[in-house]
Amino acid sequence: MKKAIFDKEKIAVLAAEIREKVDLNVKKARNWASKHTDTKKAAERIKANVEIKGANAVVLACSILIASIGLNVNSTAVIIGAMLISPLMGPIIGAGLAIGTNDWTLFWKAMKNLGIMVGISLGVSTVFFFLSPLRLVNPTELVARTSPSFYDVLIAFVGGLAGIFESLRKDNEKGTVIVGVAIATALMPPLCTVGYGLAHLNPRFIFGAAGLFAINCFFIAVATYLMVLVLFPVNKEKAGTDRMATRAMGIIGACLIISGGFSMIRMSKDSKLERNVDQFVTANKIIGKSYIHDYKMHSGKNRYADIFFAGEGLTNEELQRLYASAEQYHIAYDQLNIVEHSFGNDDDALIQDVFDRTEAEMGLLENRIKELEMQLDSVMHRVFPDSTLTTIETVSE
Repeated sequence: MKKAIFDKEKIAVLAAEIREKVDLNVKKARNWASKHTDTKKAAERIKANVEIKGANAVVLACSILIASIGLNVNSTAVIIGAMLISPLMGPIIGAGLAIGTNDWTLFWKAMKNLGIMVGISLGVSTVFFFLSPLRLVNPTELVARTSPSFYDVLIAFVGGLAGIFESLRKDNEKGTVIVGVAIATALMPPLCTVGYGLAHLNPRFIFGAAGLFAINCFFIAVATYLMVLVLFPVNKEKAGTDRMATRAMGIIGACLIISGGFSMIRMSKDSKLERNVDQFVTANKIIGKSYIHDYKMHSGKNRYADIFFAGEGLTNEELQRLYASAEQYHIAYDQLNIVEHSFGNDDDALIQDVFDRTEAEMGLLENRIKELEMQLDSVMHRVFPDSTLTTIETVSE
Protein backbone atom coordinates (compact mmCIF):
# COMPACT_ATOMS: atom_id res chain seq x y z
CA MET A 1 0.00 0.00 0.00
CA LYS A 2 1.44 3.35 -1.10
CA LYS A 3 2.12 5.95 1.54
CA ALA A 4 0.13 9.17 1.09
CA ILE A 5 2.21 12.14 0.03
CA PHE A 6 0.16 14.51 2.22
CA ASP A 7 -1.10 13.72 5.68
CA LYS A 8 -4.67 15.05 5.73
CA GLU A 9 -4.88 15.09 9.50
CA LYS A 10 -1.71 17.19 9.85
CA ILE A 11 -2.93 19.58 7.17
CA ALA A 12 -6.28 19.97 8.96
CA VAL A 13 -4.53 20.65 12.28
CA LEU A 14 -2.21 23.20 10.62
CA ALA A 15 -5.18 24.95 8.93
CA ALA A 16 -6.99 25.12 12.27
CA GLU A 17 -3.92 26.67 13.92
CA ILE A 18 -3.61 29.26 11.16
CA ARG A 19 -7.31 30.18 11.48
CA GLU A 20 -6.93 30.49 15.22
CA LYS A 21 -3.92 32.82 14.86
CA VAL A 22 -5.70 34.92 12.23
CA ASP A 23 -8.80 35.26 14.43
CA LEU A 24 -6.61 36.19 17.41
CA ASN A 25 -4.78 38.89 15.40
CA VAL A 26 -8.05 40.27 14.01
CA LYS A 27 -9.41 40.44 17.56
CA LYS A 28 -6.29 42.30 18.71
CA ALA A 29 -6.63 44.71 15.78
CA ARG A 30 -10.26 45.37 16.67
CA ASN A 31 -9.40 45.96 20.32
CA TRP A 32 -6.67 48.43 19.34
CA ALA A 33 -8.89 50.17 16.78
CA SER A 34 -11.76 50.50 19.26
CA LYS A 35 -9.57 52.81 21.37
CA HIS A 36 -8.96 55.17 18.43
CA THR A 37 -12.15 54.92 16.38
CA ASP A 38 -15.82 55.71 16.81
CA THR A 39 -17.77 53.56 14.36
CA LYS A 40 -21.19 54.93 15.34
CA LYS A 41 -20.33 58.58 14.72
CA ALA A 42 -18.33 57.67 11.62
CA ALA A 43 -21.33 55.85 10.12
CA GLU A 44 -23.52 58.89 10.77
CA ARG A 45 -21.00 61.24 9.13
CA ILE A 46 -20.58 58.99 6.10
CA LYS A 47 -24.35 58.65 5.63
CA ALA A 48 -24.73 62.44 5.86
CA ASN A 49 -22.08 62.97 3.15
CA VAL A 50 -23.81 60.55 0.77
CA GLU A 51 -26.57 63.00 -0.12
CA ILE A 52 -26.03 65.73 -2.69
CA LYS A 53 -27.80 68.79 -1.36
CA GLY A 54 -27.96 72.30 -2.82
CA ALA A 55 -24.62 73.41 -1.40
CA ASN A 56 -22.84 70.20 -2.45
CA ALA A 57 -24.19 70.54 -6.00
CA VAL A 58 -22.85 74.10 -6.28
CA VAL A 59 -19.45 73.09 -4.84
CA LEU A 60 -19.31 70.14 -7.25
CA ALA A 61 -20.07 72.34 -10.27
CA CYS A 62 -17.41 74.84 -9.16
CA SER A 63 -14.79 72.13 -8.59
CA ILE A 64 -15.46 70.48 -11.98
CA LEU A 65 -15.18 73.88 -13.69
CA ILE A 66 -11.88 74.62 -11.91
CA ALA A 67 -10.53 71.16 -12.79
CA SER A 68 -11.57 71.61 -16.44
CA ILE A 69 -9.77 74.95 -16.62
CA GLY A 70 -6.68 73.39 -15.02
CA LEU A 71 -6.67 70.55 -17.55
CA ASN A 72 -7.28 72.97 -20.41
CA VAL A 73 -4.24 75.08 -19.51
CA ASN A 74 -2.07 72.16 -18.28
CA SER A 75 -1.91 73.56 -14.72
CA THR A 76 -1.27 70.93 -12.05
CA ALA A 77 -1.77 73.42 -9.21
CA VAL A 78 -5.28 74.35 -10.41
CA ILE A 79 -6.23 70.66 -10.78
CA ILE A 80 -5.07 69.93 -7.22
CA GLY A 81 -7.18 72.84 -5.96
CA ALA A 82 -10.25 71.40 -7.68
CA MET A 83 -9.68 67.97 -6.13
CA LEU A 84 -9.48 69.51 -2.65
CA ILE A 85 -13.01 70.95 -2.80
CA SER A 86 -14.68 68.07 -4.65
CA PRO A 87 -17.45 66.23 -2.69
CA LEU A 88 -17.35 63.17 -4.99
CA MET A 89 -15.84 60.78 -2.44
CA GLY A 90 -18.89 60.87 -0.11
CA PRO A 91 -21.18 58.50 -2.08
CA ILE A 92 -18.29 56.13 -2.89
CA ILE A 93 -17.32 55.65 0.77
CA GLY A 94 -21.05 55.44 1.54
CA ALA A 95 -21.45 52.55 -0.92
CA GLY A 96 -18.57 50.66 0.72
CA LEU A 97 -20.11 51.21 4.15
CA ALA A 98 -23.51 50.05 2.89
CA ILE A 99 -22.14 46.77 1.53
CA GLY A 100 -20.12 46.15 4.69
CA THR A 101 -23.14 46.76 6.98
CA ASN A 102 -25.67 45.05 4.68
CA ASP A 103 -27.62 48.32 4.33
CA TRP A 104 -28.91 48.10 0.76
CA THR A 105 -31.15 51.13 1.14
CA LEU A 106 -28.02 53.19 1.80
CA PHE A 107 -26.24 51.48 -1.11
CA TRP A 108 -28.86 52.43 -3.71
CA LYS A 109 -29.07 55.91 -2.23
CA ALA A 110 -25.29 56.27 -2.59
CA MET A 111 -25.39 54.95 -6.18
CA LYS A 112 -28.19 57.35 -7.09
CA ASN A 113 -26.34 60.36 -5.67
CA LEU A 114 -23.07 59.28 -7.30
CA GLY A 115 -24.91 59.05 -10.64
CA ILE A 116 -26.29 62.58 -10.16
CA MET A 117 -22.80 63.88 -9.30
CA VAL A 118 -21.28 62.18 -12.35
CA GLY A 119 -24.06 63.62 -14.55
CA ILE A 120 -23.45 67.17 -13.26
CA SER A 121 -19.69 66.76 -13.69
CA LEU A 122 -19.95 65.47 -17.26
CA GLY A 123 -22.46 68.17 -18.18
CA VAL A 124 -20.34 71.05 -16.87
CA SER A 125 -17.03 69.73 -18.27
CA THR A 126 -18.50 68.88 -21.70
CA VAL A 127 -20.03 72.35 -22.10
CA PHE A 128 -16.79 74.00 -20.95
CA PHE A 129 -14.54 72.08 -23.37
CA PHE A 130 -17.06 72.56 -26.21
CA LEU A 131 -17.03 76.34 -25.73
CA SER A 132 -13.36 76.76 -24.78
CA PRO A 133 -11.33 78.38 -27.59
CA LEU A 134 -8.03 77.00 -26.24
CA ARG A 135 -6.67 73.94 -28.07
CA LEU A 136 -3.39 72.58 -26.69
CA VAL A 137 -0.93 70.90 -29.06
CA ASN A 138 0.22 68.55 -26.28
CA PRO A 139 -2.43 68.31 -23.51
CA THR A 140 -0.29 66.23 -21.15
CA GLU A 141 -2.60 66.55 -18.13
CA LEU A 142 -5.54 65.26 -20.17
CA VAL A 143 -3.57 62.46 -21.84
CA ALA A 144 -2.26 61.31 -18.44
CA ARG A 145 -5.85 60.39 -17.45
CA THR A 146 -6.48 58.10 -20.44
CA SER A 147 -4.23 55.15 -19.53
CA PRO A 148 -5.22 53.54 -16.21
CA SER A 149 -2.69 51.04 -14.87
CA PHE A 150 -2.07 48.72 -11.91
CA TYR A 151 -0.48 51.66 -10.07
CA ASP A 152 -3.83 53.48 -10.17
CA VAL A 153 -5.44 50.40 -8.59
CA LEU A 154 -2.88 50.44 -5.79
CA ILE A 155 -3.23 54.20 -5.21
CA ALA A 156 -7.04 54.03 -5.07
CA PHE A 157 -7.02 51.05 -2.68
CA VAL A 158 -4.42 52.43 -0.26
CA GLY A 159 -5.97 55.90 -0.47
CA GLY A 160 -9.38 54.41 0.31
CA LEU A 161 -7.97 52.61 3.36
CA ALA A 162 -6.48 55.86 4.65
CA GLY A 163 -9.70 57.76 3.91
CA ILE A 164 -12.07 55.41 5.73
CA PHE A 165 -9.71 55.06 8.71
CA GLU A 166 -9.56 58.85 8.97
CA SER A 167 -13.37 58.95 8.91
CA LEU A 168 -13.47 56.37 11.70
CA ARG A 169 -11.00 58.14 14.00
CA LYS A 170 -12.27 59.98 17.02
CA ASP A 171 -12.82 63.73 16.62
CA ASN A 172 -9.90 64.67 18.87
CA GLU A 173 -7.47 62.61 16.75
CA LYS A 174 -8.47 63.76 13.27
CA GLY A 175 -5.86 65.26 10.94
CA THR A 176 -5.65 66.20 7.26
CA VAL A 177 -5.62 62.69 5.79
CA ILE A 178 -8.85 63.20 3.82
CA VAL A 179 -7.24 66.14 2.00
CA GLY A 180 -4.33 63.97 0.90
CA VAL A 181 -6.65 61.13 -0.12
CA ALA A 182 -8.72 63.52 -2.25
CA ILE A 183 -5.57 64.55 -4.13
CA ALA A 184 -4.04 61.07 -4.44
CA THR A 185 -7.12 59.23 -5.68
CA ALA A 186 -7.93 61.95 -8.25
CA LEU A 187 -11.64 61.41 -8.91
CA MET A 188 -12.33 64.77 -10.54
CA PRO A 189 -9.73 64.93 -13.39
CA PRO A 190 -10.85 61.67 -15.09
CA LEU A 191 -14.44 62.93 -15.22
CA CYS A 192 -13.26 66.21 -16.77
CA THR A 193 -11.28 64.21 -19.32
CA VAL A 194 -14.40 62.22 -20.23
CA GLY A 195 -16.15 65.57 -20.73
CA TYR A 196 -13.30 66.65 -23.02
CA GLY A 197 -13.72 63.43 -25.02
CA LEU A 198 -17.48 63.98 -25.32
CA ALA A 199 -17.01 67.59 -26.43
CA HIS A 200 -14.55 66.52 -29.16
CA LEU A 201 -16.06 63.06 -29.86
CA ASN A 202 -12.75 61.37 -29.04
CA PRO A 203 -13.23 57.70 -27.93
CA ARG A 204 -9.69 57.48 -26.53
CA PHE A 205 -10.36 60.20 -23.96
CA ILE A 206 -13.89 58.97 -23.20
CA PHE A 207 -13.16 55.29 -22.53
CA GLY A 208 -9.64 55.69 -21.13
CA ALA A 209 -10.65 58.30 -18.54
CA ALA A 210 -13.91 56.47 -17.74
CA GLY A 211 -11.84 53.36 -16.97
CA LEU A 212 -9.61 55.32 -14.61
CA PHE A 213 -12.64 56.81 -12.83
CA ALA A 214 -14.22 53.36 -12.47
CA ILE A 215 -10.99 51.93 -10.99
CA ASN A 216 -10.72 54.77 -8.47
CA CYS A 217 -14.37 54.49 -7.39
CA PHE A 218 -14.38 50.71 -7.11
CA PHE A 219 -11.18 50.29 -5.11
CA ILE A 220 -12.02 53.15 -2.72
CA ALA A 221 -15.31 51.33 -2.07
CA VAL A 222 -13.49 47.99 -1.66
CA ALA A 223 -11.07 49.51 0.86
CA THR A 224 -14.02 50.95 2.80
CA TYR A 225 -15.82 47.59 2.75
CA LEU A 226 -12.76 45.72 4.12
CA MET A 227 -12.21 48.27 6.89
CA VAL A 228 -15.88 47.99 7.86
CA LEU A 229 -15.57 44.19 8.06
CA VAL A 230 -12.56 44.47 10.38
CA LEU A 231 -13.51 47.42 12.59
CA PHE A 232 -17.29 47.39 12.82
CA PRO A 233 -19.11 45.07 15.24
CA VAL A 234 -19.58 41.54 13.87
CA ASN A 235 -23.09 40.68 12.68
CA LYS A 236 -23.42 36.92 12.25
CA GLU A 237 -26.81 37.25 10.53
CA LYS A 238 -25.21 38.81 7.45
CA ALA A 239 -22.34 36.33 7.06
CA GLY A 240 -23.86 34.90 3.85
CA THR A 241 -24.28 38.36 2.36
CA ASP A 242 -20.66 39.18 3.24
CA ARG A 243 -19.42 36.14 1.34
CA MET A 244 -21.54 37.01 -1.71
CA ALA A 245 -20.38 40.65 -1.69
CA THR A 246 -16.74 39.59 -1.25
CA ARG A 247 -16.96 37.20 -4.23
CA ALA A 248 -18.65 39.82 -6.44
CA MET A 249 -16.05 42.45 -5.52
CA GLY A 250 -13.27 39.93 -6.08
CA ILE A 251 -14.47 39.15 -9.61
CA ILE A 252 -14.94 42.81 -10.57
CA GLY A 253 -11.62 43.75 -8.94
CA ALA A 254 -9.77 40.97 -10.78
CA CYS A 255 -11.14 42.21 -14.13
CA LEU A 256 -10.07 45.79 -13.39
CA ILE A 257 -6.62 44.67 -12.17
CA ILE A 258 -6.06 42.57 -15.31
CA SER A 259 -7.12 45.51 -17.48
CA GLY A 260 -4.78 47.82 -15.54
CA GLY A 261 -1.99 45.25 -15.87
CA PHE A 262 -2.25 45.22 -19.68
CA SER A 263 -2.21 49.02 -19.68
CA MET A 264 0.86 49.04 -17.43
CA ILE A 265 2.66 46.64 -19.82
CA ARG A 266 1.84 48.93 -22.73
CA MET A 267 3.08 51.98 -20.81
CA SER A 268 6.27 50.10 -19.91
CA LYS A 269 6.94 49.32 -23.58
CA ASP A 270 6.31 52.95 -24.56
CA SER A 271 8.67 54.14 -21.82
CA LYS A 272 11.37 51.67 -22.86
CA LEU A 273 11.18 52.79 -26.50
CA GLU A 274 11.36 56.45 -25.45
CA ARG A 275 14.51 55.79 -23.39
CA ASN A 276 16.09 53.94 -26.33
CA VAL A 277 15.20 56.75 -28.75
CA ASP A 278 16.60 59.37 -26.36
CA GLN A 279 19.93 57.49 -26.16
CA PHE A 280 19.93 57.03 -29.94
CA VAL A 281 19.34 60.76 -30.54
CA THR A 282 22.14 61.70 -28.11
CA ALA A 283 24.59 59.35 -29.88
CA ASN A 284 23.65 60.55 -33.39
CA LYS A 285 23.15 64.26 -32.88
CA ILE A 286 25.20 65.15 -35.97
CA ILE A 287 25.29 63.01 -39.12
CA GLY A 288 27.43 64.38 -41.93
CA LYS A 289 26.18 67.90 -42.61
CA SER A 290 22.82 67.32 -40.93
CA TYR A 291 21.81 67.32 -37.29
CA ILE A 292 18.83 66.16 -35.20
CA HIS A 293 16.93 69.18 -33.87
CA ASP A 294 13.94 67.36 -32.34
CA TYR A 295 12.04 64.08 -32.06
CA LYS A 296 8.46 63.07 -31.29
CA MET A 297 7.14 59.82 -29.77
CA HIS A 298 3.96 58.05 -30.94
CA SER A 299 2.53 55.57 -28.41
CA GLY A 300 0.00 52.81 -28.91
CA LYS A 301 0.05 49.44 -30.65
CA ASN A 302 2.27 50.64 -33.53
CA ARG A 303 4.62 52.78 -31.43
CA TYR A 304 7.34 54.69 -33.30
CA ALA A 305 9.38 57.89 -33.21
CA ASP A 306 9.69 60.80 -35.66
CA ILE A 307 13.32 62.01 -35.87
CA PHE A 308 13.58 65.54 -37.31
CA PHE A 309 16.79 66.44 -39.18
CA ALA A 310 17.90 69.89 -40.36
CA GLY A 311 20.78 70.76 -42.68
CA GLU A 312 21.79 69.14 -45.95
CA GLY A 313 19.96 66.01 -47.03
CA LEU A 314 21.16 62.63 -45.73
CA THR A 315 22.88 60.34 -48.22
CA ASN A 316 21.93 56.67 -48.60
CA GLU A 317 25.10 55.66 -46.74
CA GLU A 318 24.29 58.01 -43.87
CA LEU A 319 20.73 56.64 -43.69
CA GLN A 320 22.01 53.06 -43.59
CA ARG A 321 24.48 54.01 -40.84
CA LEU A 322 21.64 55.69 -38.94
CA TYR A 323 19.38 52.63 -39.08
CA ALA A 324 22.29 50.37 -38.11
CA SER A 325 22.88 52.57 -35.08
CA ALA A 326 19.16 52.38 -34.21
CA GLU A 327 19.38 48.57 -34.10
CA GLN A 328 22.13 48.85 -31.49
CA TYR A 329 19.62 50.68 -29.27
CA HIS A 330 16.93 48.02 -29.89
CA ILE A 331 14.90 50.26 -32.20
CA ALA A 332 13.35 48.39 -35.13
CA TYR A 333 13.35 49.74 -38.68
CA ASP A 334 9.60 50.43 -38.62
CA GLN A 335 9.89 52.25 -35.26
CA LEU A 336 12.00 55.04 -36.76
CA ASN A 337 10.64 57.68 -39.12
CA ILE A 338 13.28 60.06 -40.50
CA VAL A 339 11.91 63.53 -41.33
CA GLU A 340 14.41 65.77 -43.16
CA HIS A 341 14.40 69.59 -43.38
CA SER A 342 16.98 70.85 -45.86
CA PHE A 343 18.21 74.46 -45.89
CA GLY A 344 15.85 76.77 -47.67
CA ASN A 345 13.51 79.71 -47.32
CA ASP A 346 10.84 77.56 -45.70
CA ASP A 347 13.19 76.57 -42.90
CA ASP A 348 14.72 79.96 -42.14
CA ALA A 349 12.55 80.35 -39.05
CA LEU A 350 13.53 76.90 -37.76
CA ILE A 351 17.25 77.47 -38.28
CA GLN A 352 17.05 80.96 -36.79
CA ASP A 353 15.34 79.51 -33.72
CA VAL A 354 18.18 76.99 -33.27
CA PHE A 355 20.81 79.72 -33.59
CA ASP A 356 18.92 82.03 -31.21
CA ARG A 357 18.72 79.31 -28.56
CA THR A 358 22.41 78.50 -28.98
CA GLU A 359 23.36 82.17 -28.69
CA ALA A 360 21.22 82.56 -25.56
CA GLU A 361 22.87 79.52 -23.96
CA MET A 362 26.33 80.89 -24.80
CA GLY A 363 25.40 84.22 -23.23
CA LEU A 364 24.36 82.48 -20.02
CA LEU A 365 27.63 80.55 -19.95
CA GLU A 366 29.67 83.73 -20.46
CA ASN A 367 27.81 85.46 -17.61
CA ARG A 368 28.44 82.49 -15.38
CA ILE A 369 32.15 82.53 -16.21
CA LYS A 370 32.34 86.23 -15.31
CA GLU A 371 30.62 85.57 -11.99
CA LEU A 372 33.08 82.79 -11.19
CA GLU A 373 36.04 85.04 -12.12
CA MET A 374 34.75 87.76 -9.78
CA GLN A 375 34.36 85.23 -6.96
CA LEU A 376 37.89 83.96 -7.59
CA ASP A 377 39.24 87.53 -7.55
CA SER A 378 37.55 88.08 -4.19
CA VAL A 379 39.11 84.92 -2.78
CA MET A 380 42.59 85.81 -4.11
CA HIS A 381 42.44 89.31 -2.57
CA ARG A 382 41.48 87.86 0.79
CA VAL A 383 44.33 85.34 0.66
CA PHE A 384 46.88 87.87 -0.72
CA PRO A 385 45.66 91.28 0.49
CA ASP A 386 48.83 93.11 -0.56
CA SER A 387 48.72 91.87 -4.12
CA THR A 388 47.38 94.18 -6.84
CA LEU A 389 47.35 91.49 -9.50
CA THR A 390 44.08 90.37 -10.98
CA THR A 391 43.13 86.70 -11.12
CA ILE A 392 43.90 86.36 -14.82
CA GLU A 393 47.34 88.02 -14.43
CA THR A 394 48.16 85.81 -11.43
CA VAL A 395 47.22 82.68 -13.34
CA SER A 396 49.24 83.73 -16.42
CA GLU A 397 52.35 84.26 -14.31
